[in-house]
Order: sequence, then structure tokens, then C-alpha cells
Amino acid sequence: MVTEGSASRFVLLFLVSIFLHANIGWAADALSGAEGAAIQHHDLFVQLYPDNHELIGQDRVSLKLSQTRRAIRFSLAPTLTVDRILLVSEDRRVKTPARELPFVVERDTAVPQNQQITIPAAAVTADSMTIVVAYHGAINDPPKEPRHLRFVTPSETAGHIGPEGVYLSSESQWYPDSPGSLSTYTLRAALPEGWTAVTQAKARATLPCASDQCRDPQLLLTEWNSTAPSEALTLAANRFVTKTRQWTAKTGQPIQLATYLFPEDAHLAEEYLDATMRYLDAYIPLLGPYPFETFGVVENFFASGLGMPSFTLLGSGVIKRHYIQPYALGHEIVHSWIGNGVFNRMDGGNWVEGLTTYLANYYWHELSSDPSQAREQRLLFVRGYNLHVPPERDYPVARFTQKHDERDNAIGYQKTAMVFHLLRQEVGEQPFWAAIRRLIAQYLGRHAEWRDLERLFTETSERDLRWFFAQWIEQAGAPSLSLTGAVAHPLADVTPDAFELNATITQPDPRFQAPVQLQVRSEDGRKHAVSIQMGKTRETVTVQLQGRPEEVALDPDAMLMRRISRRSLPPVLNHYVTDPHRTVMLAFSDSMTNPHPFRELVKRIEGQDSRKQESERTAVVPAGTDPLLPREGSVLVLGSGESRAAVQSVLAPHCGNRISLVDRSFLVDGVVYEGAGTALLASCHRVDRPGSVITLLYAMTPQAASTISRLLFFYGWNSFVVFKDGAVVTRGEWPVESDRTDRMEVRVDEKRLVR
Repeated sequence: MVTEGSASRFVLLFLVSIFLHANIGWAADALSGAEGAAIQHHDLFVQLYPDNHELIGQDRVSLKLSQTRRAIRFSLAPTLTVDRILLVSEDRRVKTPARELPFVVERDTAVPQNQQITIPAAAVTADSMTIVVAYHGAINDPPKEPRHLRFVTPSETAGHIGPEGVYLSSESQWYPDSPGSLSTYTLRAALPEGWTAVTQAKARATLPCASDQCRDPQLLLTEWNSTAPSEALTLAANRFVTKTRQWTAKTGQPIQLATYLFPEDAHLAEEYLDATMRYLDAYIPLLGPYPFETFGVVENFFASGLGMPSFTLLGSGVIKRHYIQPYALGHEIVHSWIGNGVFNRMDGGNWVEGLTTYLANYYWHELSSDPSQAREQRLLFVRGYNLHVPPERDYPVARFTQKHDERDNAIGYQKTAMVFHLLRQEVGEQPFWAAIRRLIAQYLGRHAEWRDLERLFTETSERDLRWFFAQWIEQAGAPSLSLTGAVAHPLADVTPDAFELNATITQPDPRFQAPVQLQVRSEDGRKHAVSIQMGKTRETVTVQLQGRPEEVALDPDAMLMRRISRRSLPPVLNHYVTDPHRTVMLAFSDSMTNPHPFRELVKRIEGQDSRKQESERTAVVPAGTDPLLPREGSVLVLGSGESRAAVQSVLAPHCGNRISLVDRSFLVDGVVYEGAGTALLASCHRVDRPGSVITLLYAMTPQAASTISRLLFFYGWNSFVVFKDGAVVTRGEWPVESDRTDRMEVRVDEKRLVR
């Protein structure tokens, strides 16, 4: 690391002290690795031939054994063949003849993608060994479209080497590895001219590959040395346009920033570099020195949004959409500390995604002094949990390991983020952030589990937090709260406008202890904040106020993770998505020779349902003259201008005057929108089926329908979105007008009280 000035020298010393501390712990951590041996270092040399999907590899592996005379096992992709395994001297300066080791190849018949290579116990003669594994083969799993309808979602591949790009991750099993190992890496990768490779370290040099090393001397060889222990090594390669920026953070830490973009997107480099600087400058003071020498934004040849140590791998689609928001690029940068610096063990629960979501998706808005957006994020967390996790499908945060569907996302990302927000409220600002910094400093390069977080927050706050982690991490669910009473009395012996308010909150499940905020609105418009610690089935808060109180709201700023009924949430598309009973109603005209763009959307929905049981599939019905809806569930109406009358008759009982479809235009809340490129996505609660919605996707012309039908599920949290030529004109949220248990008018009893 090159340092500049005394500030940089201080950062360097601090990093060294953290690294030494981490590696003392890492040695013990690594010895707990599975399969008899922990891999401490990989010295990898790979030749990649994209045109024929081929890899030729040699890995010099340094092993630390938990005990001798125990077989060594490691994994390798089943499409790769081990040519030989040699036992070599641990010291490269010692010219000791290599000895060939016996090995056995085992295929897992239950899981065909698994291949185990075993060195028999009889060949294991020391507590540390260095072996060289030579292997070759193909990695050719072209990315496939995802099996669900989410908008931004990774394509599915275990790894691919091809002319369109190279993606090799831990799932690819492209080098010998042992589960549970935390390793350092030296990597030399040889690729054809014109290709650039990126991995989780700063490249040292790129030179022609010597003829005695490479099968093809035309290949170019790049070398990296990753000294930070990591769970796995990821390699990406393509024909990139590379742009680098030597940058020094405000703290004095030098970091090399880089973008690796396709030629058609190279003009976006400065935008991504500038955004990277902003996030690093914000998070380094909060979390401590950035753990790596470089950070790169790398464009991928398939849909992805992945955070790796020192770089993020983003699909072309999101690169083109300026993916620099806090929930996007900011999230991946925070992973540099949380997840790629400090690791979690999957069998011990995944706390990493929840904390990263809290720090990036949410806390960035606090750092940016944007309380409105901070509140919106908290609302999103709470609503996501309530819509995607019905009580019968809930599970404890401690059981979350990785995201498979939106339920996992709502628990492992959104609920867990809110749990950290509650923890911050519980212990206070200074202890909370001190514990976060201690977590990173003590566990950098190591695994940490929920029990480690509990210990750190307990020590830092000097409070017993066992109840908190038992309630929020180890048990499922969240409190369900209701306002059941709000009565005020004038106070006779105080000022003329003094009142005493008694507000009562109930919860059916008294297991939950939680801080609850109330907001009282007075007749003169003033708002008063009141806090109460809920810990019983029923709690009453008494407060004296200046001004006649009119309304009490429970948790109006979404500071608490809690259960809210579907009918009490603003109507949005995600009500439809999460309803167990769904219908698509077709109200557009097309033909076999001229299919409407909505037809493709119907095919996507039917394809998604093909893997479900018959009772869970979406019904597809034509719209008729009868405005009655199916007896149960939510309905998605796909409508076009020529079916305006039929669509209006279906909507009217449920949307009232919020939406009016007229000739060549439509009105939303009285505002007129017109033009051939205009389209509308809107949801209203079904008045006859509480908790279900009717959602309309309406396009004035087939051309207007083409773009929005592809992007439909991206707008799952808006009550209405108006589009013009594919761009959003306006969006908003409709308030819930009934079934509210979190808002109540105050009844004023004119009997005066004396206090």
C-alpha cells in the first residue's frame, strides 16, 4: 500500500493492527474447517479459453490439518478432471522432489453437481502440507432466465466460460476447495488478447504468457495477490473498457477505484466512480478503514447484482439504468465490510444481509439528512414483511441463511434491518455504533455469528440484551398492536387549554416487549410525540397536553417492526402478487397474427405457475360485460383503450372516483393523462374481499403496453403509476380509509379533572 502523509501512515498502522488481530483469530477459525484440513492459501494458475469453454488449472494449496492420519477431502466441479496431485515442499527454496499422491474421485449421486476428491489418510503424514493439484475441463453452464417474476434478479448459472464472458464463483467449484476454509489467494490467469480479468485484489501486472507456462503463448497473463482471508475466490472476465482513478478518502486512506464496462457503456464510468467515492467517504468514518486496496464496478454479461471482496458484478441491464442508488451500489460497497470483510457461517444464521440492508438501504438517508426517505424505507421494510410473510409461513430471523424467494427477503433483509433499528433504539446511539466498529475490527477476516453480535452489543452497552435477541432473533413473529381507546379530559386546575389524554394499546400476544411511539394531533394542528414501552396485553399511557387533542396515531413513522393486516395497508401491486388466490382478467384485443404485448405478460405468469400445484395457479379469464369479479382473491386486469367501458365497470365499485377511463385519456384523482404512449398501473382494495385488491394495467395503445408490461413487477409498492412512452410521469400511494387499528379520533369527555 502506498501512503501519503501522516494521516495515511496512521491508517496503514491501524489496518496492520486489525489485520494481525484478524489473522490470529483466523488461524483458529480456519482450523474449524470441514473435511480434515483447512486451506490457508491458494496459489492458482489458470488458462482460460472462452471459445471452447475450457479451463486448464494448477493450484498449489497450503493445508493446515486438524489431525494427522485423517483423509483430506476437497470439492471440484464434476466437469473438471484431476490429472495428478503432488506433495511438494512447503518452502519453495528447498529443492525437494515432488511425490505423487493417491486420490479417489467420488460423485454424489443425489447431488450430481458435487464431486469430492479424497486423499487417503495413509498419505497424510504431517500436520501441515503443500500439494499441487493439476486439473482441466470445461465450465459451460450458460445463464438461464430466472424462474420468477421479480424485476431485478440474477440469472441462474453455476459458472460459465464462453465467448460472451467468464463468470467463475464459489458455486462454479473452479478450483479445489474445502468447506469452511478462509484462505488467502495468489492468482495468475491467462486469457486471449483483448480480454481483461477482474478478481478480488489489485492486479499486479499483465504480460505475455511464457511458452513454458501456457499452451498458447499468445495468451496474456495477469497476476493478483489477495492477502485478506476470504471464503471464496471469484473471477470475471470480458472485453472491458477499463478506467481507473487513484483516489484518497477524506480519512487519508488511498484506494484505487476502477470501472470495467462494455464499450457501449464506457461513457458511464465517471458516474460510477463518483458515486463510489461518495459512498466510501460516508462509510469509512462510520465503519472503519476500507478493508481492501481497490474497489471496482464490473459489468456482467448476464443479469446480476453481486458484491465480492473489492468489486461488484452488475448485469448490463442495471449498469445502463444508472445503478448508483444506496440500495444498489451503496449496498454492494457496504458489503466490503459486512459479508466480504467479516463473514457469517450459514449454519449459524445470516445476519450479514440484514445489517448491510440497514446500513445502506436505510441509514444512507439518515446520513444524507433526508428523514422523509428514511421513513419511506422503514415503511417498506414493515410492509414487505407483512405482505410477503403471512403468520403461518413465518420463521425466526436466526433461521435465515440465504434468499430463495420474497419471503426470505422480507425476513432476512427487511425484518432483520428493522431489528437492528430497534437494537439501536434500545442501546442508544453511541453504544450501537461503537459495537458495529468493534464487530468489524475484531472479526475482520473471520466468521461472526449472532451470538458474537449479542456479546459485543451487551458488552458495549453494558446492558443485558438476552431478552432482545431471544425475542427478535430466536422467535418468529412480531407484535400486533391496536389502539383501543383515546379519551381526553379538560384539566380544571391548569391552563384553560390543558387536557389529560389516556390512550390504550392492546396486543393479543404478550410475549413481545417493544417501544411504541404515539403521535397526538391537537385541534390547532400541533403534533405531540409520546413513547411507551409495550410489554403486556394492555397498556395505557397518560399524558398532559396543551391544546384540545383530536387524533392519536400509533407508530406513524414506522419505528417498529409489527404485524399489520393486509386490509390496513395501502393497496399496491404486491397485494396481488402475495394473494394465494389470483386471477388475470383479459380486457384487450389481439389475434394470432398480431398478438398484443400483454399476451407475453400472460405467458410469463403462466410459466411461473407451471411449477405450482393446480390450486395455487393463477386463473386467466376474459373480461365480459358482467362487472362481477371472481368470488375470492386479487384480480389483475390487463386493459386497453378499446375495452375502456368494460374495464371501467369492473373498477368502479372498488376504486370509486379515483380512476376514470374516458375516450383517449384517463383521470387519476381528477388529473387528466392523455396521448398514445400513456399507460396506467393502479391498485384498489376489493370492497367485497378484505385484504385482496383489483389491479389495473391499462395502456392506451399496444406500443404503450410494450415497455411497461416488461417492467410491471418493479412497481410493486405504488398504489398508482402513470407512464408516458415508458417513463414514469407520476406515482403515489392511496390512503387506507377503513379498517385502521393504528389511528383513532380522541373522544373528549367535558368533565373537568382536578390534578
